[in-house]
Amino acid sequence: MNKYKILIRQEFRKGEYKILPIRFKDRIKIMEWRNEQMYHLRQSKKLTIEDQNNYFKNNINSLFSEDYPNQLLFSYLENGICIGYGGLVHINWSLKTGEISFIIDTSLEKEKYEFHWKNFLTLIEKVVFEELKFKKMFTFAYDLRPRLYPVLENKGFIKEKTLKNKYTLNEKSLDVVVHSKYNLGFKNTN
Repeated sequence: MNKYKILIRQEFRKGEYKILPIRFKDRIKIMEWRNEQMYHLRQSKKLTIEDQNNYFKNNINSLFSEDYPNQLLFSYLENGICIGYGGLVHINWSLKTGEISFIIDTSLEKEKYEFHWKNFLTLIEKVVFEELKFKKMFTFAYDLRPRLYPVLENKGFIKEKTLKNKYTLNEKSLDVVVHSKYNLGFKNTN
């Protein structure tokens, strides 16, 4: 198993669900989900197997040994099977903040999205607030998936702002919605 140098704990569990450092063997599933869900991602073209292999080789592999990686990505497992992935991206180590990212197996989107999104948020919060002792985590989401927001708000995230007309899809302007959750026990150690 890969290990992030920055983390003491590598696995975070809730019942039969857990997150652990992103696994190379999950890369093709992840590529397929990303290609199927491009409409809500910052991804402009379909990924190929070569693209994905290169990304893992040239970007992901170095994250594990860095003192302060710009992202921490995790495979999200149900009973040992990868059904999603996500993590903390656009990390600002000096401000102790990061953006939450999450994608679930496309076949689970319709019926189980809210359940898995809530589970993932519970698990990633352990990484962000308990392990890293960050001040804040946030989401930056194109206003395309209204099912995203009730789960965030139920988990203690606050809608901080709406950025008007920040994204264009099929010649239609869309807003970006930012939700944040603050670590109430945050202590600045700088």
